[in-house]
Amino acid sequence: MLRAMRGLTLERRAFVTLVAKALVGAGALGISRADPVPGRDRDPNVFAGQETFEQLLRLARERAWSELPIGERIGAIGMALQQTPYVEATLELFEDREVCSVNLRGLDCVTFFESSLGFARMLRRDGRTPDSLLAEVAFTRYRGGRPTDYASRLHYLSDWFFDNERKRVVRLITRELPGAMRFAKRINFMSAHPEAYRQLAANPDLARKIARVEVEINARDIQYVPREKVATAQPLLKTGDIVGVTTSIDGLDCAHAGLCYRDASGVLRLLHGSTTQKAVILDAELATYLGRVSSHTGIMVARPLEVA
Repeated sequence: MLRAMRGLTLERRAFVTLVAKALVGAGALGISRADPVPGRDRDPNVFAGQETFEQLLRLARERAWSELPIGERIGAIGMALQQTPYVEATLELFEDREVCSVNLRGLDCVTFFESSLGFARMLRRDGRTPDSLLAEVAFTRYRGGRPTDYASRLHYLSDWFFDNERKRVVRLITRELPGAMRFAKRINFMSAHPEAYRQLAANPDLARKIARVEVEINARDIQYVPREKVATAQPLLKTGDIVGVTTSIDGLDCAHAGLCYRDASGVLRLLHGSTTQKAVILDAELATYLGRVSSHTGIMVARPLEVA
């Protein structure tokens, strides 16, 4: 998944272009590929995908998404984004400054769940503009909800979970799951590989800030459910839960992320931006998915909370 995985060929973010398709089963929604002209008053790098945004709003009205519980609301939005092409590094717009952006022409694993969550929160607040969505995404993407510089972005998923629990966006439920145990691993991938990030390579001060963030992460009591225990934990997971897939790669907490989705048969599946399928897809049962990749070691889970 991870923002910290820039330059590695693991499942990560992807760029959103919703492919036109008929409504299927639980609701893959038909949204066209047309690329509208960006608004004149907005940098096209900050928000892209106006047509997708408007069609999601239309579907939200038709299906009364705002009346659904937040988990179901996130799941409906995520299902609507199926077949969106997977594109990496869509947030890396500038080397010398950090700008919060949303691109609904493509998503990776992180921007997929961020956009689904942000759109769900926006609907409950009666927001109906790209600026409303940008505000929700900025609040969840940055430490304390305040984008300042590159180091203020929540690059590590365990840090994203921690900060968004403090902001009452999510509740960490990992420790409540059967088989949960301490995630005893040192997190330092970004500071160990600053050359992999153009922002860090260009600004040593940012690299030092990231290193201090890693020290804070390593001081926390982080929990995860080992891969062999996930099948037992699955009955307690719900549609809309955010899943971080932990990894054996040195210095990283999670290497992928997605959403839980319980299908019509009651099977708990992973809804995510897939690097192998090059699109957002509703994948296999979560435990089965984890077993496909030897470096996947388990999961961390956060449950979204309703907007106050």
